[in-house]
Amino acid sequence: MIVVQHMLKSVNEPFKEKLNRNTQMEVKIAEDGDFLEYGKVYVAPSGLQLKIVKDRKIGLFNDGKVDTVRPSIDVTMKSVKFKSRAEDQIIGVVLTGMGNDGVEGIRHIKRIGGITIAQNKDTSIIYGMPKAAYEAGVVSFALTPEKIRDKLIELCGITKDRY
Repeated sequence: MIVVQHMLKSVNEPFKEKLNRNTQMEVKIAEDGDFLEYGKVYVAPSGLQLKIVKDRKIGLFNDGKVDTVRPSIDVTMKSVKFKSRAEDQIIGVVLTGMGNDGVEGIRHIKRIGGITIAQNKDTSIIYGMPKAAYEAGVVSFALTPEKIRDKLIELCGITKDRY
């Protein structure tokens, strides 16, 4: 699982720690060369673009901003290739936020056969990003954060002791 959050660099560690307190999965700030492992959450570090450069390998790049942000959800999602293993799940999720980062990425996820989810309007503090994805016609499910959690648990086969 990769989390791409638009945040200041000073928030990376507190954000990671908050996620660690709320899940049984290991959460870490992604490092260049990390390999994606089941049961781990990788947070894209502020100021760098995160891409999947090889089958399950993370690459961090100082590429330019996309839609005024770095890291960009679009960059990360668009770097995901077709499933290489039958047990892999490709799921793109866009949560509350300004702008339209995530639209092209979630369109790519849908195009390669993944499942796409956006936070619903009623629970979004800022409905810009989910709205843009929804209006693009590339969202499979528009859900509350709690229902998104439940859907991810269902789709990934995560047992209750792992979240």
